[in-house]
Amino acid sequence: MSKRNKDSEKPERSCRPRAAGELVGDVGGQSFRRFGFVQSSIVSRWSEIVGERYARVSSPESIRFPGGKKAGGALTLLVEGAHAPLIQHLAPIIIERVNRFFGHPAVNRVIFKQGRLPAPAPKLNRPELRPVPKELGEGLREIADPELRICLESLASQIAASSGPPSFGSAGDESLPEIIRSK
Repeated sequence: MSKRNKDSEKPERSCRPRAAGELVGDVGGQSFRRFGFVQSSIVSRWSEIVGERYARVSSPESIRFPGGKKAGGALTLLVEGAHAPLIQHLAPIIIERVNRFFGHPAVNRVIFKQGRLPAPAPKLNRPELRPVPKELGEGLREIADPELRICLESLASQIAASSGPPSFGSAGDESLPEIIRSK
């Protein structure tokens, strides 16, 4: 009988439940790197990085890094038609702003691809809000966050327009059946 070297043995299998992220692990990361996965934050905040004017005609497609590194990557930009030469002149500024966004020298060159940008998502039309009733006080006007204030004003106006406690059905609805448990 030969003794096996403990270093060359595979680790023991465990029968414990494991998270999907633990099972996928390196496989998912390699796939994302191979297809040039761009962080969603750089795509969603592209207009902040390059400005509204250039964000309308360009979009980040991928960032590819050299093997095993997180710096010195190549940013691939999708640019509409005749805007490519103009944005090509702005490449050093784009590199500087993207690196400032990441906080380290992540990108050192830009690759341009000409093509059509995907259509922007249509903006939702929100209903006009009625003014807050005086009975609710001035407390809502002191809220600094405008989106939160609008939501709370909407809720307050809906409450002011209603009468009585909330109901979960009409008067003719049957009540829920009673559950009888055997003893």
